Amino acid sequence: MVGYTRVGTPLSVTATTTPSPPSSPRLRAVRSKPTFGPADDGSSNSGGTSVSSGRGSSKQTLLERLVYVIVSVVLKQRGVLLFAPLLYISGMLLYMGSLNFDVDLNLQKGGVVVRKRAPPGSVYRSPLVFKKLWPYMEAENNGSHNNALMPTWDPILHQSWQPCGNNTDLKAELPQSNGFLIIEANGGLNQQRLSICDAVAVAGLLNATLVIPVFHLNSVWRDSSKFGDIFDQDFFIDVLGNNVNVVRELPKDVLEQFDNNISSIVNLRVKAWSSPTYYLQKVLPKLIHMRAVRIAPFSNRLAYAVPPSIQRLRCLANFEALRFSEPIRILAEKMVDRMVKNSSHIGGKYVSVHLRFEMDMVAFSCCEYDGGEDEKREMDIARESSWRGKFRRKGRVIRPGANRMDGKCPLTPLEVGLMLRGMGFDNATPVYVAAGNIYKADKYMAPLKQMFPLLETKDTLATIDELAPFKGHSSRLAALDYTVCLHSEVFVTTQGGNFPHFLMGHRRYLYGGHAKTIKPDKRKLALLLDNPNIRWAVFKRQMQDMLRHSDLKGTELRKPSGSLYTYPMPDCLCKQSDARTRDIKQKKET
Repeated sequence: MVGYTRVGTPLSVTATTTPSPPSSPRLRAVRSKPTFGPADDGSSNSGGTSVSSGRGSSKQTLLERLVYVIVSVVLKQRGVLLFAPLLYISGMLLYMGSLNFDVDLNLQKGGVVVRKRAPPGSVYRSPLVFKKLWPYMEAENNGSHNNALMPTWDPILHQSWQPCGNNTDLKAELPQSNGFLIIEANGGLNQQRLSICDAVAVAGLLNATLVIPVFHLNSVWRDSSKFGDIFDQDFFIDVLGNNVNVVRELPKDVLEQFDNNISSIVNLRVKAWSSPTYYLQKVLPKLIHMRAVRIAPFSNRLAYAVPPSIQRLRCLANFEALRFSEPIRILAEKMVDRMVKNSSHIGGKYVSVHLRFEMDMVAFSCCEYDGGEDEKREMDIARESSWRGKFRRKGRVIRPGANRMDGKCPLTPLEVGLMLRGMGFDNATPVYVAAGNIYKADKYMAPLKQMFPLLETKDTLATIDELAPFKGHSSRLAALDYTVCLHSEVFVTTQGGNFPHFLMGHRRYLYGGHAKTIKPDKRKLALLLDNPNIRWAVFKRQMQDMLRHSDLKGTELRKPSGSLYTYPMPDCLCKQSDARTRDIKQKKET
């Protein structure tokens, strides 16, 4: 008995084999005799030799030999069988594009051209997508009642949250102060806001008297505004009065102790995110001993995790005590009223967008758009001007494609427009854009205005005379943008930073715990907008899924590593039943 392997090699199952005798020549002749159609009728053919020597027989014999040779090569060359699966998989990957190569057959030159393909999502192709999808958008430019602005947020998904009691009603005499705390707030509007609120919390922790914070003149923002130019100073002191002592300036007797020079007061170098224990063990003894201490800079100098009573001071300072100065409030309210009036056809609702596409943001991101070599040179100059040498350090590699794939590139106005139109906001949607000086505004803002004709900015919504007192003061201008965005039905954040983080938390505080904010998945957007052949129906479905995801994430609770200023629940906001219980408890205590 003989067994066969997959390559056809006979395996003997006995010790010896006996070869078969050769067949008879007569029998071999009979076996090789072909049979043709006419012989199928049962008649005998005595001319067998003449038939086998015909033209048909020679063709069949040649074909049989060819098949035999091919099979023999395959069976004998076992390596072919081993490498066949690898060759097949490689061919399929190359065909499907998984190896990031484009293969072109150059028939004229008789060769194959292989080009490396850019990874999906690494190239800015949004203008091509816009060109493809614009006709479909035009077909929907009807201002119908199907506008996504009407049913943007699903009320079923929302929980009712409200402020956890009114801390301003807690009338209690404060103990004698341990000294004066002086802090220096640096950065832009909302970084200053962060420093102020944390300073209130530290003052409460140390039982110190807080001196109205000093604003550092930042080299980037270049705003010489003082606290009272941006915030209502009297209101701030009054709201905090029952919880933290606040004074406008250091008393003369204390200042004389330091030769009437605040710079002579010891500046404590506190590390970022310092714990309450650190302040009690390191800062408090010096405060008591010297009667006044200074901490500069003070940005991010208090940890997120602090006792609940200190967290409530942060809540009180940010959401209740800090309101803008009267000149800012008056103009900002006019701008909000004008946006509501412009939105009367859709119930007074409008969309606000925080657009971060200024030159410094584009340069810092190290992303590439569609400006070619001129854009690269321009961005190199901007990076060197603002961050001298930072991007030319040894070992620093700039990878624009990787940045885009990771969702780190600022969205262009065009991309924001595509996203909103895909989500269902039609051309009748009023849009307010909060931004600085947009990079190449004429070029990049044009398609956004084409998609949303009812587009406004602070420069179009307010008159030149109204804006004149604010020009040259970036923090005051940012306060105008902040207020208009705060009262919009939908807020869109595109790049992150303190502005949207504080705004999302403030909106949660005002709107029952829901941020009413679209926070796009920029990695997903990069992939979708890298496909110029994408269908409008597919793109819309993906954008509407993104909108639903933002709705679901609107009422997120603060995690241990999260900021109370972005996620005010459950430290500053309580569910309605919990809030009523806390109010009753506080009334009993008083």
